[in-house]
Amino acid sequence: MLATTARTYRNAYSGLSRSTWLLSLVMLINRSGTMVVPFMTLYLTSPQMGYSIGQAGIVFGLFGFGAFSGAFFGGKLTDKIGFYPVQLITLIGGGILFIVLGQMKSYSLICLFTYLLSFVNEAFRPANSTAIAFYSKEENRTRSYSLNRLAINVGWAVGSGLGGILAKHSYNLLFWVDGTTNIAAALLMWFFLKPVNYKPAKQITGEPPTASAYKDKTYIVFVVITVLFASCFFQLFTNLPVFLKRELHFSEPYIGFLMAANGILIAFIEMVLIYKLEGKREATFYITLGVAVVGLSFLMLNLPGIGALLAFAMIIMVTLGEILSMPFMNTYWISRTQISNRGQYAALFTMAWSAAQCLGPMMGAQVVQYFNFTVLWWCVGGVALLASFSFWRLHKAGNV
Repeated sequence: MLATTARTYRNAYSGLSRSTWLLSLVMLINRSGTMVVPFMTLYLTSPQMGYSIGQAGIVFGLFGFGAFSGAFFGGKLTDKIGFYPVQLITLIGGGILFIVLGQMKSYSLICLFTYLLSFVNEAFRPANSTAIAFYSKEENRTRSYSLNRLAINVGWAVGSGLGGILAKHSYNLLFWVDGTTNIAAALLMWFFLKPVNYKPAKQITGEPPTASAYKDKTYIVFVVITVLFASCFFQLFTNLPVFLKRELHFSEPYIGFLMAANGILIAFIEMVLIYKLEGKREATFYITLGVAVVGLSFLMLNLPGIGALLAFAMIIMVTLGEILSMPFMNTYWISRTQISNRGQYAALFTMAWSAAQCLGPMMGAQVVQYFNFTVLWWCVGGVALLASFSFWRLHKAGNV
């Protein structure tokens, strides 16, 4: 039994290129400093800063708007100059802006630098997604993206856990650590992952004429549904920590532990599960199932008498839904691309998440301010289930 389990894990990680592993290591170092995002709302509403949850929601809205516009320009730039320089520039720029944002105290400057930081940081994502597609083979592409997600989530687990401890002493430390890890990731990439002769704008011989991602109607529908789902999912890192603190009276370290548990579970489960599932069913089938599980997990937050154990169970459930849906979302968008338009498709997919990062936390915060958390969780669960049904319709239509 033990030998079989070990062999399954070994097979799940085998066959991936050295460059794929290096990209994932860059992402791991970068995301190990991901401490600001899960604690940003707590930071802004702390006695030290004194802003309302509504004001914090607007800051997150600007964070999402910056991410949306950054993703668009990042995709355009990737298709023009290639994924390597875009990744390098945005990692260094994001590192500097994290440190600068931590020094801002006035609300207007916090809003401005939150937008700038998010713009630069999110321009990294289309370039990174394009790089993974470039360095992977078609038969292991989903696993290559899963390895990258694993790096993100292990980094998230480290960052959230350590962030909870640091936040108890000083929120300002979070910005310094985030900035330093961004720059460290850029240095690792500079020294160990050499540039390649990547000419994305040129038409590849024998490839059909390049089609614009923005004219792919089925893909646009997929992107819109993704916005609905992601708007719900982002409550996990923004309004949920406030709910856990204010309504359930959890400590910062325990909130950090819950956020870290999400990344730890992904690290242990996702690659093996994807290895077992890849190629067995259409991507949209797994997306539908995963999104439904996420919706049900948010509805759990309205169970009477919810405490530490039920909150932990909710994290387990939402993580399972994430594992089932998100890797196959990458499989879906990459399956519709050509080499010469991959940046466009990556940008649109990133923009969907960025739009959700803008709309989800901001609207969620307003619901809490004018109603309460109970109404928020009913809305989030319901919209996620609607998104699941919409993905199912896409699946039944055969748009895989």
